[in-house]
Amino acid sequence: MIRSANLGLRRAWWLNAALLAPLTLSQAQAQKADSTAGDRPNAIQSTSNETTRTTEDGIATIIVSARNYVPDGGVTASKTDIPLDRMPQSISVVTRDQIDLLNFVDAQQAVRYVSGVTGENYGPDLRYDFITVRGFTPRQFVDGLAAPVSTTIESVGVDLYAFESFEVLKGPASVLYGTAPPGGIYNQISRRASNEFGGELQAKYGSYDYKEVEGTLTGPLADGLSARLTGLYLDRHAEREFVGADRSMIAPTFTWKIGDRTTITGLSYYQRDRVDGDTNGFLPAVGTLLPNPLGQIDHRANFGEPGFNHFERTQWAAGWDAAHEFSDDVSFHSNTKWSRYHEKSRVIYGGFLEGDNRTLDRYSFPYEESVESFATDNRFNAKLQTGSLSHNLLGGLDYRRVLNVSTFGFAFGGDVPSIDIFNPVYGNVPPTANPLANIPFSNIQLKQTGVYAQDQIGIDKLYVLLGVRNDWVSLDDRSAANVDSTQRKFTWRVGANYVLENGIAPYVGYARSFEPVLGSDTTTDPAHPRPFKPSSGQQTEGGVKYTSRNTRDVKLFGTVALFDIKQTNIVTNGTSIIPVFGTQTGEVEVYGGELELVARIREQLSINASYTYLHNEITKSATADAIGQRLPTTPDRKVSLFVDYTLQKGMLGGLGFGAGVRYAGASAGGVPDEFTSADTIRTLYGQSSTLFDAIVHYDTPGWRFAVNGSNIFDKLYVARCAGFVGCTYGAGAQWIGTVTKKF
Repeated sequence: MIRSANLGLRRAWWLNAALLAPLTLSQAQAQKADSTAGDRPNAIQSTSNETTRTTEDGIATIIVSARNYVPDGGVTASKTDIPLDRMPQSISVVTRDQIDLLNFVDAQQAVRYVSGVTGENYGPDLRYDFITVRGFTPRQFVDGLAAPVSTTIESVGVDLYAFESFEVLKGPASVLYGTAPPGGIYNQISRRASNEFGGELQAKYGSYDYKEVEGTLTGPLADGLSARLTGLYLDRHAEREFVGADRSMIAPTFTWKIGDRTTITGLSYYQRDRVDGDTNGFLPAVGTLLPNPLGQIDHRANFGEPGFNHFERTQWAAGWDAAHEFSDDVSFHSNTKWSRYHEKSRVIYGGFLEGDNRTLDRYSFPYEESVESFATDNRFNAKLQTGSLSHNLLGGLDYRRVLNVSTFGFAFGGDVPSIDIFNPVYGNVPPTANPLANIPFSNIQLKQTGVYAQDQIGIDKLYVLLGVRNDWVSLDDRSAANVDSTQRKFTWRVGANYVLENGIAPYVGYARSFEPVLGSDTTTDPAHPRPFKPSSGQQTEGGVKYTSRNTRDVKLFGTVALFDIKQTNIVTNGTSIIPVFGTQTGEVEVYGGELELVARIREQLSINASYTYLHNEITKSATADAIGQRLPTTPDRKVSLFVDYTLQKGMLGGLGFGAGVRYAGASAGGVPDEFTSADTIRTLYGQSSTLFDAIVHYDTPGWRFAVNGSNIFDKLYVARCAGFVGCTYGAGAQWIGTVTKKF
């Protein structure tokens, strides 16, 4: 790291660099811990990996330190500073140190070695992060506030490089976050400014002409005021032919420390995405998952329409994260954000395969959606002692308002020409294949207000956590259906950890969750439909956590968990238009076990390992054929291991190698419903897969060179088949080389 001895010169350098830096600079990553963070309540851990050259016993030694590789805390689980081993619920934290040292490029890669979490079920999609947690699609949060996700995809796709950590809270999270599925949520923590100058510039090049430049700059602007500028530009092609994508992102932030007890952090980002060509998926089952007498469909085949298919998205968010300490034991935290999200697509998809086993029917599906969101969370935290009991009290109120408007169009048959899957010919799309996206899909305003309270009571080595919350949700349907709903829900959680001096901490917990449902039950009395109740979830979990972060050379955090999740009040035979109409009788159950380990030994050996077993099924449904079926994109088993080792001494000091293996069992692509035709009633399962990853890297003070490979043996497999017309190949081999210059 380069530092100026003269503070005035250092500030001038930083100001000039900030003014002159091109917007294509990738998002910034500080190489020093944010020294102001430790003074704030609920402090965010900053990037800490650093390479130094020393001499030990006369031998040159390169040490790559990563003091935050193994997490010891995360604000997601408790909204306070409670350590992970004192939380009676599973949480996985993928730190920036892990992301950097293992060269993850997106969130789906980041969860490869996390238990209970699966990604990449939709193959190499260039738009979103598709993730499943304990059988359910998790709700996405950014800096503790709900992201403005669309009605169809629970992901806004902000680039992973924008964030300091990726935290997955498994199981019900409604007590702190309101609306949430029973499987859990994930929360991405933005990079923060540091009062020490630092940063990096990074360039990547890889398979399918993957090109990316990114970087970060951070440092002081004045006494008590620091800033960070993070940005990137990405240009890439896809495994599928005639597909290209580009992304631009910039994320400025500042931290203003007002006196010793008040800190205001401004957070913002802007991202633009464009994908030209077929986005992904929608291949026929015959020729991919199922045999075709004429042969296998090429995994690079494109059955959309090059030059016609197009996806575009812009999004931005701006707000603040402020904290004030009234005393050493009492603090106030305020988190507020305005967000906008807009996407527009014009896509021709593959449909049914005709009886000749080569002619594929296609359809056109233009879609447009806009989401406006305002969210705020304000809370007090107090620590006090009553006799032999310690208390870590939390009380807060949060509010969010979301307006979602979306439309679509549809054309098929003679308006959209079919295509030969073994000899595709393009360019015959008539004007009728481009209908206007003017059919209403959703026009909804949601307002949610939640009041919550939590207390962690400590009695010697026993820690008991109690949490309660009440939510008021107003759903205003502004479409022609005009179905409004006001729903109220009380949720709670309770649990206990017993933390032994040797680092072992057995725990047990129970928690509840809810999600509002807009629509009404028209099956019992069509003339007087009943508004739907919120869907409800509950989880019982027990296990053991272990931490050894107090030891100097071995940092380790592990969790073994057993859990049982039930969800009720699911609408099982409704339409796909929002709001939905149908019967609210569905129930599902997921139970199983997880094992997860993250270790960093002597700053040269890293281990990420996980094992997951999930028994999941639909236990009640208005569609008889769905009962007993498994949940989509939820393999019953997942096993993963990655080991990385760096040489420290001698001529090869700084050279490192890593290898990983990932196994995922077959998972259901979808489940039957009342609209499923008789010849496609059976559920299709994707293929199980065993994939191998590798990395070679060299670190020296100020520089890092790395080449990492995913699925290095190019295993060909079908990741998912949503039906006989919706199959997707898994991501093939990918190699990316990275050069990083650190300041």
